Amino acid sequence: MALSFFQNTFAGNPLNRASERRGDTEWLAEQLQSPDSLGLALWNGKPLIEKTKDGGAQIAYLPAKLVGELAGGPERLLFMGLWKDTAIFALDMEGTADPAQGPLQGLGEFKDLRQVAMQLPGTEAAICGTAKQMFEWRRRHGYCAACGQPSEAVDGGWKRKCPSCQVEHFPRTDPVVIMLAYHGERCMLGRQEIWPAGMFSALAGFLEPGESIEEACARELNEEAGLRTRQVRYHSTQPWPYPSSLMIGLIAEVEDDEGTPDQTELSEVRWFTRAEARALIAGQIEATFAPAPLAIAHQLIKAWAEEA
Repeated sequence: MALSFFQNTFAGNPLNRASERRGDTEWLAEQLQSPDSLGLALWNGKPLIEKTKDGGAQIAYLPAKLVGELAGGPERLLFMGLWKDTAIFALDMEGTADPAQGPLQGLGEFKDLRQVAMQLPGTEAAICGTAKQMFEWRRRHGYCAACGQPSEAVDGGWKRKCPSCQVEHFPRTDPVVIMLAYHGERCMLGRQEIWPAGMFSALAGFLEPGESIEEACARELNEEAGLRTRQVRYHSTQPWPYPSSLMIGLIAEVEDDEGTPDQTELSEVRWFTRAEARALIAGQIEATFAPAPLAIAHQLIKAWAEEA
């Protein structure tokens, strides 16, 4: 559902999720056989993509019937929802052999989603992100957390149920606070040693049980950089399918412009003026760069840097 506010990459899925139809197995079977229904395929998390006439990229949609045949059952199939009246399904493919050189030869090419997301229309990147996240959840939660027995995909792939103890399991999303800290006219960015040399980004961390978003923001800034938070304001969120996070974007005013990296999460911190932050996201600082526009961290830096 597209809404009228700032949207990050992987947000803005335009499909009607039609959750009320997920439990109707007869209707799903009919839609899967319908010549009007469509499907998309992912292989090891990579979506099947085709080039557009103008050199761009788009989802290589397949007949839903073919997707159902290749799925061979509910475990590798996901009912994505409806585009107007058209049912959309997703297929999860795994293994070392590229299906684009096999059963899907000539129909497209599997591309790493992180690399192709900015070339796709925003709505299609969101659709692919949703499918990737759901299939990652299926892959990681094949067994019942209550009794340890294998669970089964139900409700069009949006729920798993244990046939042994009848416990139902639902997809999980892990909330992550990601915040740009600033004091006066300077913002602070950090880097981890494992990142590419010269990359600086906003700080981030998982929200813990019993914590508010603001409390998590303040805790993470203090733990990682020794900063004390004054106030927190919301910017936007980003569904992040690596594997299943919701990035909660914040801009946080802190009490001073010191900051010391904890040498566990962060190896270095650096303060940037607004002009320097603008130059950073424009790629104009030698040997120093920000995350790509794909990432919410880039958008947080940009939003702060462009404030009047």
